Amino acid sequence: MDEITFHSRTHRQGTILDVGAHDGLLTIPLARLPGASVLAFEPLPSAYARLAAACAGLRNVELRREALGAAPGRLMLSVPVVDGVPAEQWASLAKDYGAFASVTTEAHAVEVITIDSLGLRDVTHMKVDAEGFEQEVLEGARATLRRCRPVLSLELEERHRAGATSDVPALLAALGYETCFWLDGAMRPLAAFDAATMQVASPDPAVFGASDPYVFTFYAWPQERAAEVLRLLS
Repeated sequence: MDEITFHSRTHRQGTILDVGAHDGLLTIPLARLPGASVLAFEPLPSAYARLAAACAGLRNVELRREALGAAPGRLMLSVPVVDGVPAEQWASLAKDYGAFASVTTEAHAVEVITIDSLGLRDVTHMKVDAEGFEQEVLEGARATLRRCRPVLSLELEERHRAGATSDVPALLAALGYETCFWLDGAMRPLAAFDAATMQVASPDPAVFGASDPYVFTFYAWPQERAAEVLRLLS
């Protein structure tokens, strides 16, 4: 099950947060869901320019240049450059790639805000892909998660941040959320996830190849909605 299928099947009208929108791969199909209003965040200037072009004319999409985190401020967004080409999909606030001799790094100073600072009251869905910064994004969304109880899809990778596949679900569990993953045609409980066999890949952006399976998309929902969500996904 991909993220669009998950959000489509569990859809409730309201505001959808697309955190790490890049060039709109998910922003646009999310905007097509009935009654959806999408708030898309993309701090990397080159990706934001493509996102703005792709979403031109979509009245139910609002684009934001800020990054999201646990506290407001300014941070450096690092982009590794492999063989002269910026690997934009690895742009991260969580690391600077200085340890890898195989790449050079572009750095962009970006403004950081919190989701809670927006005071949103109708968030029904969140997609979070922040290359190792997912925990900070959710720490800055605690009040919103408690108030709105959205469903979430998250891309969590140990190669971007050691412990991400346990630390982020633990944060969500403290807020009354269950986290699962999809594998072999079924939604699996987090307890069935084994990073040592299901998520083997190098943290070096110049080194390719990964384990099979390579599970990095996780899904979370409020515990009080578990029966409803699992019914919708079946």
